[in-house]
Amino acid sequence: MSDTMMNSKDAVYGGLAECYVTINGRRLNFMSMTDFESKWEVNIVDVPILGKVGMGHKIAGGKGTWSGTMHYNQSCFRELADNYQKTGVMPYFEIQVSNEDPSSTVGRQTVILRDCLCESFILAKFKAGEELLDEEISGTFESWDLPEKFTEMDGFASN
Repeated sequence: MSDTMMNSKDAVYGGLAECYVTINGRRLNFMSMTDFESKWEVNIVDVPILGKVGMGHKIAGGKGTWSGTMHYNQSCFRELADNYQKTGVMPYFEIQVSNEDPSSTVGRQTVILRDCLCESFILAKFKAGEELLDEEISGTFESWDLPEKFTEMDGFASN
C-alpha cells in the first residue's frame, strides 16, 4: 500500500469530542452539545498596484465565529442574558473543544476560544408531541489557543 494514502482509521469520530465552557471562572462540562463549529474568517482587502492589471490582495485582520446545537436542558446562557438585562454586564467566556478518537493514530487536538460572546439567547420554548427540545446557539470570539495538535499522519509530509 502506498504511504501517500490516509488510513480509514485516521478519520476522527466526532461523537467522542469534549466541550467545556468557562463562565466567570466556573468550568462547565457542556455535554449537552450535539454539534459545534468554530472558524476564523480572514478579512482580505484589495491592493491596487500601479503597473499591474490584476488586483493584489492582503489579509487585514479577521473575525472568529462559533455555532452549535445543544439539548434544551440547562440555563447557563439564559442566566447570562438575564444578568445582562438587569445589570448591563455581559461576561466574556471561553469554550474548549477537544477531539480524540482512540482508534486513530492522529492523537488529540484541543482548541480554546477566548473572549466569547453569544449573539442571541432562547429564553423559553416548547414543542408539542414527542420531540426532544434543542436550541441553536452562536457567537463570536476574539482569539484562540491550540495547546494540543493532531499528530501528522505517515505520508502527510514529503521528505
